[in-house]
Amino acid sequence: MAVADSNGLPVSVCAESATLHEVTLAMSTLVWLFLTHPQNLIGANAYDSDSLDKQLGLYGIEVIAPHRRNRRQLRTDIG
Repeated sequence: MAVADSNGLPVSVCAESATLHEVTLAMSTLVWLFLTHPQNLIGANAYDSDSLDKQLGLYGIEVIAPHRRNRRQLRTDIG
């Protein structure tokens, strides 16, 4: 998994086993950031996770992702 800045330049890269679910790699990738933490993490519906929202919220990072199909309680925010 890689993180890029607004210009598309890589600022963090984390290589893990291909069997892990992508959302579990988000925290480990952000730990290896070369610069300061981003304001937002934009991802696919796989990133729609309450636990990820809480973890990243501790660092002031907002997750922006569409709702998963099976989400029971919809969030009122945009992400």
